[in-house]
This record gives sequence, structure tokens and C-alpha cells, in this order.
Amino acid sequence: MPMLRLLAAFVFFTRLPFWKLAEVPANCFKNIVSLWPVAGWLTSGIAVLILYLTSLVLPASIAVLCALISRLLVTGCLHEDGLADFFDGFGGGTSRERILAIMKDSHIGSYGVIGLLMYFAMLYLCLSSLPTELAGAAILAGDPFCKGISGMIINRLPYARPAEDAKNKTVYSPMTAKEYAVCLAAALLPLCWLPGWHYLPAALVPPVIWFLLTSYMKKKIQGYTGDCCGATFLLTELSFYLTIVILANI
Repeated sequence: MPMLRLLAAFVFFTRLPFWKLAEVPANCFKNIVSLWPVAGWLTSGIAVLILYLTSLVLPASIAVLCALISRLLVTGCLHEDGLADFFDGFGGGTSRERILAIMKDSHIGSYGVIGLLMYFAMLYLCLSSLPTELAGAAILAGDPFCKGISGMIINRLPYARPAEDAKNKTVYSPMTAKEYAVCLAAALLPLCWLPGWHYLPAALVPPVIWFLLTSYMKKKIQGYTGDCCGATFLLTELSFYLTIVILANI
């Protein structure tokens, strides 16, 4: 069962053909959030591999763009779709019901477009401003770490919709103590990639952003949705890279 849950995490969070390896029972997808940072090891590893390979023949700024594109392709823009819906819902909704309705709408609005543009601009500028080696180390640490931090949302907030109204028809089960420990270990271990203790304070910022975002969700919709999970991951990750940039320039 643990291997099936790990396979379920890779099937859900990536577009790589892991589904060909074995048939995964539907109930396994309810308990994959604790393995979200493990999926981050894979997505960050691919992105950094592309970053380093392309930097051998291309300017560093273009190599960063290639790395970001590779992660979008691997994940199928799963998190970015959630971020756009999050911006649309919380930007345009004036009530709990309206926010949830807007987020469920597959059409993107002006808040989503502007939000994605600002997000990608900040992400690209942060990573491209760093030396290639440091940018790669930041991605290897930041992706799984912030996936682990973001996954804690299911332990703080209930799902905001009835299960049958979920976009993917799956509502995550709260983590057990063992799953919580696995999630934390898988999230914290990649911080060892950071090249020096003076970069570790960057790990203090994502939990603060997570707390502020989840508090805002609790106030507005009394819970979370899948879109909220994706948005929380990307915004906490962005805060991590931004702090790395600040620390690198001090």
C-alpha cells in the first residue's frame, strides 16, 4: 500500500506515465498529500537537470526559463491552474458562495491573468538573478520544502465544498501522526542542498506565508479547495526564492 500511495502521488502531481506501472485504487489518492514533497524531489530534480544542461549552451537567463517550462510540462500546470482560479475567486468574489463558484469555473478572468503574469515575472526574475548553481540549489530545496509546508493546509482547514463537488472528485484525508512525520522529513531534508547556513533563514518565511494564506481562506470560505492547495504551494515557494535573493545580496 505505501508503494501504491507513492505511485498515486506521482500520477496525480505529474503528467509522467507512472499510471502505466500499476493500477492505483481510487482510495489511495485520498492519502497522498504527505507525499507531496516526495513528488517535489522529482519535479525539482527534472527542472534543475534541465537548468544545468541548458546552461552549458545557453545564457543563464534562458536556462532558467527552460527549467521553468520543463516543470510546467511535467506537472501539467496543475498548481498554476489553481493559482489562477485562486486569484479569480478571491479577487472577484464578495461572498463565500461566490468565491467558490468562481474558482470552480474553468474560464480564467482578469484577476487570474494578472496574477499569473505577476507571479511568473517575480519567479523568473528571482531565479535568473541568482548564479546558476545557487538557483539550482534553491529549486532543489524550495520545491519539496514548500510542497510539504503547503500540504499542512489539510490539517488546519476542512474541505470547503461537499466531496461530490470537488473538481477531481477527491477530498484528502487529514494526515495521521506517521504521515505528518513523513511529510516533514521529506520537506526538510532537501534544505541540505542550500550552499551554506546563512541561507537557512529563507525556510522561516514560507510557514509565515502559509499561516497568513490559510487564515485568509478560513475567514473567506471557512476551508480550502484544491485550487487553494496549488496557490499556497506556489506563493510559499515564491517567498522562499525571494528570501534567497535577499540573503544572497546582503
